[in-house]
Amino acid sequence: MALFTPVVCDLSIIIVSWNVWPLLEGCLRSIERSSRLAAGSAAMGIQLRSFGPADAAATLEVIVVDNAGSDETVERLPRLFPWVHLIACDTNLGFTRGNNHGYAASHGRYVYFLNPDTELAGELSGKLFGGQPQHDSLSILYAVIDAAPDIAVVGPQLRYGDSTFQPSARRFPTPATGFFESTWLGWLWPANPWSQRLHMRDWPVSYSHDVDWLVGAAMLCRREALEEVRTLQGPFDERFFMYSEEVDLCRRLKSHAWRIVYVPAALVIHYEGKSSEQASAARHIHFNTSKVLYYTKWFAGLWPALLRSFLLLEFRIQLWIEQGKLLLGHKPALRRQRIDTYRQVLRSRLRPQPEGRTQPNP
Repeated sequence: MALFTPVVCDLSIIIVSWNVWPLLEGCLRSIERSSRLAAGSAAMGIQLRSFGPADAAATLEVIVVDNAGSDETVERLPRLFPWVHLIACDTNLGFTRGNNHGYAASHGRYVYFLNPDTELAGELSGKLFGGQPQHDSLSILYAVIDAAPDIAVVGPQLRYGDSTFQPSARRFPTPATGFFESTWLGWLWPANPWSQRLHMRDWPVSYSHDVDWLVGAAMLCRREALEEVRTLQGPFDERFFMYSEEVDLCRRLKSHAWRIVYVPAALVIHYEGKSSEQASAARHIHFNTSKVLYYTKWFAGLWPALLRSFLLLEFRIQLWIEQGKLLLGHKPALRRQRIDTYRQVLRSRLRPQPEGRTQPNP
């Protein structure tokens, strides 16, 4: 399949943002530290930067998709980062549609889907490990994928804001995984074999290796591979408003014999969930609806219906518990907030929206 847009640079970084300007600014500053203005950067009207060794420098463009946020992004970004291409949306497209929108405007041979609540390590890596700064993570990831034509996606080692390790390498879920991952069963039995398998607990975190999929906070992808598995709208299936879209994409890539590689030498700080945590009910709905959609897409038989029923029962039980605590007068404001959240989840029935439909802000 022909490339969707002309390739005029080596790498496109796409960031979809919603009301997290301070974190987005930190993310862009980290890209700024890891790159420099490229000579002749006005090619085709694109402001390019370069990164990597001077004798083998690669070029990059940065695209920020603002999902109809109400913060300072649209006002401040053009003044502080004139080399960034800002796409200001009139409505919240969600994570998948936002990334597809940015992808359609991109020009790189490789595409780096990066969350706004991340920072590329470079200067930070020295602070994390008490030594001198390492080579920046951008150059490390790029070198790995550029050297191996069978690799579709590479991803870094993620660290939380306090520098502790954040697992990001994954195996594909089995039918039983959804009942034990991010559910009460999983919290009651954290050492269950399904979650352990999903999170690859049997692999050392410092070892670079092939994986099934990577957490979507930082995924550097080969455009050729994305084009091979793309939907009509772009690489991501837009029925996933947010959550589970990266495992779905990686599963499609693996089914076409592409490799997914975890590269722990590259470090990225991930503050995690700062957009979605602004709306608790929507986060629960999108997370669990996407889980059910993934099961519907990839598992046959009764598994999707069983999982949806199980998840709804779980929220029903949580609602009853919160109602009981409210009757006892325990933290009434918190209980009312949670009751309202769980009622919204139950009303949603965890049914995916029709493909292409814009959903409310997460």
